[in-house]
Amino acid sequence: MKLVFATNNLNKLREVQEMLPQSIELLSLKDINCFEEIEETATTLEGNAKIKADHITNNYNYNCFADDTGLEVEALQGEPGVYSARYAGEPANAENNMNKLLKNLGNGDNRKAQFRTSICLNLDGKQFLFDGICKGDILSEKKGEQGFGYDPIFQPEGHSISFAEMDSADKNAISHRGLAIQKLVDFLKNLK
Repeated sequence: MKLVFATNNLNKLREVQEMLPQSIELLSLKDINCFEEIEETATTLEGNAKIKADHITNNYNYNCFADDTGLEVEALQGEPGVYSARYAGEPANAENNMNKLLKNLGNGDNRKAQFRTSICLNLDGKQFLFDGICKGDILSEKKGEQGFGYDPIFQPEGHSISFAEMDSADKNAISHRGLAIQKLVDFLKNLK
């Protein structure tokens, strides 16, 4: 089965590819010659995932899934949430986003946060939603070189290291995206 993952993020593509069964050929946006920017205008993670999946299905006629992920920090009333990728404004990059988050949190005691991923799958004219949540804490400083995004400042519950200090297999086993993708993979395996 050919399935498009509506992303240009090569890190996410690699993470997902490692988890999918070999019977599924994962295609990127580049593979289907989709180079336009898909505007994420929804106010929810689910809404943005749906916009991206619908764009590919409607314009390229492929079965497709898309995700949107947000980091929700309790002391910041859920910020940055749906705006996680562009939290610090332009230029939108992980370093600026982490710096703004750490500055906004300051030295506060409440460091509780969760990563949440929503996935929308368009498959043969039907739509399915999957989600994954990973709870943890925001560290006071960046640690580790692996991963991407907010990984250097997020320490998952029950662990003494950040996501950026974990190898990808360990991270995928517990991460928000890993949990949501596992639900997607289980669903796809049970189709036959």
